[in-house]
Amino acid sequence: MARKIVITSGKGGVGKTTVTANLGKALSQLGERVVLVDIDFGLNNLEVVMGVENKVVFDLVDVLEGRCRIKQALIEDNKRKNLFVLPSGNNLAPEISGQNIKLLIENISGYFDYVLLDCPAGIDIGFHRAVSCSDEAIVVTTPNITSIRDADKVLSILKSYRLDKTSLVINRARGDLIIDGKMLNPLDIQSMLKCDLIGVLPEEDEVFLSSGFSLPKFTDSYKSYKLLAENIYKNTKKLFNVTNKYSGLLGSIRRSIKKSI
Repeated sequence: MARKIVITSGKGGVGKTTVTANLGKALSQLGERVVLVDIDFGLNNLEVVMGVENKVVFDLVDVLEGRCRIKQALIEDNKRKNLFVLPSGNNLAPEISGQNIKLLIENISGYFDYVLLDCPAGIDIGFHRAVSCSDEAIVVTTPNITSIRDADKVLSILKSYRLDKTSLVINRARGDLIIDGKMLNPLDIQSMLKCDLIGVLPEEDEVFLSSGFSLPKFTDSYKSYKLLAENIYKNTKKLFNVTNKYSGLLGSIRRSIKKSI
């Protein structure tokens, strides 16, 4: 039976969908069978980030309303045969109940090792529908006060669901700003939110240029997602050190160049 993990956040714009896509890829590279489910009805873009938007024929709403079978709506990744996407469709779908989605997720979980659910931002009905289908949660935040405060609210709500595990991922961390004291240290954020930190993801131009997916192997982002996937798979807590390349003499030069740009 698959591990069902919802990827959520307190606010939009923190890179939640990008995290879902890259984490799914990294887990599939470990040999795991992974399906990414987009539950953000109306504002769906997981299939776009994954680069399979042109392959969409049926979606989650079509399955729930009986227009197709689950297998017909699943889209295989362009490069990885053990990675699939279930798009949500463009309908706002207020009439779709969390129970119906939960039954669908239960039906497909027997065929995969991981089901990653891309949750809508915020804490409205879409959030509760996604969380109710999950056994675990990953809360994504960025190192700024508003994002951290919203993540704290989400963590408080998640406690009522009594999930098997709730973890924290910090996205868009900049090592140069952390060393200069202009950005919160990931470990300090973990202490503030009182939640296990399992991933620190750096801010890199390559993520933006690749639309968030298909990261080049030489990038820090690729390495950080690999560590995140291994932490989930092996239940470890090895964090990518975003400050490493900004330490020492060469690091000081890199920080100076950053400031001059």
